[in-house]
Amino acid sequence: MTRNRALALILILALALISVLSGCSGSGGGGKKITFALSVEPKKLDSQDVTDNPSYMVNAMMYENLVTYNEKMELVPQLATKWEGAKDGMSWTFTLRQGVKFHDGTPFNANAVKVSFDRILNPDLKLARYSLYNAFIKSVEVVNDYTVKFNMKFPFGALPQNLAHPAGIIHSPAALQKYGKDIARNPVGTGPYKFKEWVSGDHITVVKNTSYWGEKAKVDQIVVKVVPDANSRVNMLETGEADVAYPVNASDVARLQKSDKVGVIVKPSNRIVYLGINVTQKPFDNPKVRQAMNYAVNKKAIVDKILLNLGEEQLSPLGPNNWGYVAQKPYEYNPDKAKQLLQEAGVKPGTKVTLWTPDGRYLMDRQVSEAVQADLQAVGFQVEFKKWEWTTYLTELDKLAKGNHQLFLLGWAPSTGDADWGLRPLFQTGETNNYALYSNKTADDLIKKGMSATDEKERLQTYADLQKFLWEDAPMIFLYSVKQTVGVSKKVTGLVVHPLEMLYFDKIDKTK
Repeated sequence: MTRNRALALILILALALISVLSGCSGSGGGGKKITFALSVEPKKLDSQDVTDNPSYMVNAMMYENLVTYNEKMELVPQLATKWEGAKDGMSWTFTLRQGVKFHDGTPFNANAVKVSFDRILNPDLKLARYSLYNAFIKSVEVVNDYTVKFNMKFPFGALPQNLAHPAGIIHSPAALQKYGKDIARNPVGTGPYKFKEWVSGDHITVVKNTSYWGEKAKVDQIVVKVVPDANSRVNMLETGEADVAYPVNASDVARLQKSDKVGVIVKPSNRIVYLGINVTQKPFDNPKVRQAMNYAVNKKAIVDKILLNLGEEQLSPLGPNNWGYVAQKPYEYNPDKAKQLLQEAGVKPGTKVTLWTPDGRYLMDRQVSEAVQADLQAVGFQVEFKKWEWTTYLTELDKLAKGNHQLFLLGWAPSTGDADWGLRPLFQTGETNNYALYSNKTADDLIKKGMSATDEKERLQTYADLQKFLWEDAPMIFLYSVKQTVGVSKKVTGLVVHPLEMLYFDKIDKTK
């Protein structure tokens, strides 16, 4: 071999070695990788401007709040180290963590907190979570670099719980100024992972934040794959192409739990799944009709035969794992009573209605909607069925202020774990998530009373009264509360399946 050829070979080998070593580094996207097969694509990477948990799950990899909930639903510090409410309930003061930086190098401080909350409180921006905080926050005040004060519109004792909501994230003020409304495609937070890329319709990739202030991530990158088909998600899990799959269909749970390679985590959530009713359209403006529809649907059969007991029949407008929950007397399955109420309300057999459903967002959602369709047709309705891809579905629901819709399947998991946010968004007049366009003075008065009450017993009684009233007025078909089903490779440890129906990846790890 000539000397030049030997040198060339050494150079090639050296370059190959550099390539291998760089591929093993966290910053280069190599090393340990987690692939998360998710049923739907997040709508936006900005938790201030979305209402869906898939978006929140991915945002939580990159963003942090002042406070958060642990797995026991206890409030714990995150970007704040301590907090204290004024005796009159009119303000809350938070001491902030020092030495934290955003992914773009911007220092985290009280000004960053004020900028983020001033943004969500700005009515001109019309962010999806505006009403969550505008309802009770008057202003946000910088006391010093690491102390911030929230001034209330009225005594409000549940501010920390509301700041733990995913919408309470803190943005980099520099990134907000740079990207404006495009921040939803260019997220910059303080979390254990930072944004790398989003290929629409296919995947989102985040990589390890090597400058994270807390315990560093154990994996180098997470790829969130959009996989709408439930069978495909399970196949990816079983072949090793995916490490985590969510959700897993009820029919696959028992089989996967016997597998040597994968398992299924089944945990309760605070989510309800309901069939919304546009109460502004006839004949749904009549409570008798809405009650009839509740009697018409065989909820027990849905839970037993479709969900395979991975849910519980809904007994309140509020999910059972939320503070303030009170069970009501069930709407038993009674088609004859449903027909009688419909006759009394003057609804003629053959009345046409339209039912919208997502396909793959919630556990067995399309199959549940088909069962509801059959039950409503059995009592005389003619039901047109329409299924949607999730992000399109949300976009269409956001147009519903015009009132063109009729029936629609949705879930609600209040990320504060509190009765206020479990009920107010769905039933208060004018709320963003009030897709039923429901408006009732009694309900509104009880909601406002519950918000301003500082005594716990008074709050509990108010929300008990509100649940009873809503149950009888029936602005939805009450279906079921759902259990979470998460498929996980047995090589994976540290995934947190939270009661708030969130998956947290900050401690996830993977053996080879």
